[in-house]
Amino acid sequence: MTEAEDILSIAAGWAREGEKVALATVTETWGSSPRPPGSQMAITASGRMAGSVSGGCIEGAVAEAAQATIAGAPPQLLDFGITDERAWEVGLACGGKLKVFVEALA
Repeated sequence: MTEAEDILSIAAGWAREGEKVALATVTETWGSSPRPPGSQMAITASGRMAGSVSGGCIEGAVAEAAQATIAGAPPQLLDFGITDERAWEVGLACGGKLKVFVEALA
């Protein structure tokens, strides 16, 4: 089983338990990025998380967007970028850009 299949399996299990679930997927990266395109993170309304889309403050922002999406906001394409000079200030190892798509699972 691949990592993505594992995250989807976990998300499906949470949904079967009655949890509302959102899925975040890295769609594009430029420069340095801790996780490659296709990396996923599942987030529930109760705050459970599995997987990873990045690190540092980005995962917190993605979790917040996931909560909004679970609550009824439309799916979102989030765009993150940081220069090498500012990367350490926000908890990242180096600069780069990434896009993360966040959607609620039905």
